[in-house]
Amino acid sequence: MTQTHAELIEGWKAEEEQPFVGWDFSYLDGRMLLEDPPWSYSTRARELMRLSSSCLDIATGGGERLLLMRDAWPEKVAVTEGYPPNLQLARRRLEPLGVRVVELDNDEYTPMPLEDSEFALVLNRHGALFVDEIARILEPGGRLLTRQVHGLWAHDLIAAFDATPQWPDATPQKYVPWLQNSGFNVLDLKDWSGRLVFTDVGAVVYYLKAVPWHVPGFSVASHTDHLLALQRTLETQGELTFEAGNYMIEAQLPI
Repeated sequence: MTQTHAELIEGWKAEEEQPFVGWDFSYLDGRMLLEDPPWSYSTRARELMRLSSSCLDIATGGGERLLLMRDAWPEKVAVTEGYPPNLQLARRRLEPLGVRVVELDNDEYTPMPLEDSEFALVLNRHGALFVDEIARILEPGGRLLTRQVHGLWAHDLIAAFDATPQWPDATPQKYVPWLQNSGFNVLDLKDWSGRLVFTDVGAVVYYLKAVPWHVPGFSVASHTDHLLALQRTLETQGELTFEAGNYMIEAQLPI
């Protein structure tokens, strides 16, 4: 049965109120589908942790990804997180396991309250990269492994709401030279593009509330016309498909 506009909007408002904690999109299982790159950040992170004496995970969220790799943790593990709900979750989950949880806003200019040469490995999955600080806290020969969202991720979804990407220059072309200028040897770069698919507009609502930097000020009330336009596209095409992109960089300081 076809829903009226009023019924659609009511459903979208209910999606808008759903909680989002940590970095967990399991609520959208089967409704948001992201193609996988041909490489695995988690696999490489596990390999490097097993070879390292210490590890820092930057912008860990609620520790979800790190906990999935617990079998490979080195003796010393620390994390950073700045978003208060995620910080509380990370402390509750990780501190009982002996992990140091450091409160820190994730950006490219805030110094880390960490010692020089303190870690053998730094992991960063989708967090901002303060390359000079990462170089400072890594020991000689230490490694950085980062998986980054391309700065033009879902640019077509963002454009559907009359917005533009916040960090369009967040690309390998920015970070590889920065790493090299900070003394790193870039050992590997993997770049990938694929599809981000939503099966219903309500899933888009939940996603945009969870990642508010995509469409600043987004709400169902303020963007009703944009959502209805997506609904018309969905009814014509059967799904909503947008461009996605990730890249992974592995770099090492000289010994």
